[in-house]
Amino acid sequence: MKKYMNKQFSIRFIYYFLGMMVLALGITLNTKSLLGASPIISVPYTISLITGLSFGDLTLFWYCVFVAAEFIIKGKNRKISDLLQIPLSIVFTRFLNLFGSLFQLPTDTMVQKLIILFIAIILTGIGAAVTVNMQLIMNPGDGIVHAIAGKIHKDMGTTKNIVDCTSAFCSAVLGLIFKRNLMVGIGLGTLIAMIGVGRTIAVFNHFFKETMAIQSGLN
Repeated sequence: MKKYMNKQFSIRFIYYFLGMMVLALGITLNTKSLLGASPIISVPYTISLITGLSFGDLTLFWYCVFVAAEFIIKGKNRKISDLLQIPLSIVFTRFLNLFGSLFQLPTDTMVQKLIILFIAIILTGIGAAVTVNMQLIMNPGDGIVHAIAGKIHKDMGTTKNIVDCTSAFCSAVLGLIFKRNLMVGIGLGTLIAMIGVGRTIAVFNHFFKETMAIQSGLN
């Protein structure tokens, strides 16, 4: 029995790790489309474009801000285990830097950009679904949404929309202040990602969530 449980946890961890890599690849390709970043990380992406600093390093800092905000928002409900999101973020953002340096894709035409964006949204949705479904360490982007949802007593979907819109607004303000351009780090891809990633998660979970849960011992 114990051996069987260890096997299930190993499967669960493998799924989680693969999901994290797929998510990092999806986010990277989103930026490579040159149509704007995913809303939740549009702020570090905008700052990266303005300053020339590493997108991965700035995302790590942004994730640490999210974790700190979670601790404040949760109050007495905070858990020490929430801090595990920080080492997770370190690993995750290293993948962002790695994939960012590996992929140099053609973006000469709008068709090419849209193809890259489409692949990015699919990968981002699948990666997000897998990592969340494995119920291990929550990605800070999901963690801050979960914390705010509990505080304002709204569902995750509504809160996700609020956080996405707020992030995009902050990115637009940064672009306007430093580059006199609202669209420095956001664009058509940002809007499409707000809709497409959620739909991808829903479709993926419809077909695969139950099977993965059984394989990993979560069902």
